[in-house]
Amino acid sequence: MTTLKPGSMLLGTTRPAEMRAWYIKALAPEFTGEGAIDLDGFLLVIDGRDDVEAKNNDPARAIINFHVEDFDAMEAQLNAAGVEWITIEDREKGKFGTFADPDGNYLQIIEWK
Repeated sequence: MTTLKPGSMLLGTTRPAEMRAWYIKALAPEFTGEGAIDLDGFLLVIDGRDDVEAKNNDPARAIINFHVEDFDAMEAQLNAAGVEWITIEDREKGKFGTFADPDGNYLQIIEWK
């Protein structure tokens, strides 16, 4: 049997232009072009939808994790982009920072020990 490898994620929103701009500014500031946002080989597709709420009422249900080698540098980049931090914690297994996009979806950066 073959193990599937994730290649992309569809993010539905009521405001696709704003979300796209936010994701590029926060996560891929060097990205240019149209279509899916390339996050180092993982594609983020942002789609305008009328079947979703403007705010995610259950943002901890699914969290995108980004593994980083330098937490402090990535925290500074995200601060410069104006992200809304939910929590930053030193845990036994590493340092975790949870933040939210404009629709309230949670994302995390993790520097593993």
